[in-house]
Amino acid sequence: MAFLIYAQTNVFFMAHICQGVYNETVPRSAPNPDLTPLFAALADRTRLRLLNLMNGREVCVCYFVEILRQSQPKISRHLAYLRRAGIVSARREGKWMHYSIERPADIGALAILDATLSSFSADHEMQSDLARLSKACCQPRSFVTLQGAPLPTPLAGQTA
Repeated sequence: MAFLIYAQTNVFFMAHICQGVYNETVPRSAPNPDLTPLFAALADRTRLRLLNLMNGREVCVCYFVEILRQSQPKISRHLAYLRRAGIVSARREGKWMHYSIERPADIGALAILDATLSSFSADHEMQSDLARLSKACCQPRSFVTLQGAPLPTPLAGQTA
């Protein structure tokens, strides 16, 4: 048992606080999910560019190599980082690896990811990457590394 004395304009009130009742009537919030992996995944420009290219579509890793002009091992390392953060999924089709954005179940993480993705429309480099992807999809034969590669496919229910 505890007593609380409250003073306001020279008037004293005495109230009894029952800690057990207080704890029973106030719902406890669920523990917050750890957003550290998500923020760490979003803290790299290359990973942001990868997310931009995957937004609304499934993309083969060879397109990332061509569009971003970086080595396949480096791209794969960044994609693995995004997979560990739980925001990218992978699918193998023969020798081709396809990647797409995985929507987080946590509403806070989902809001962060959505805000990040929507911010790309104001970024010149991100728009340039999308233009290169569009060109590569229309003319894959003009890109040596893309010959025979499957085209990126829009995901059902999502807009690119």
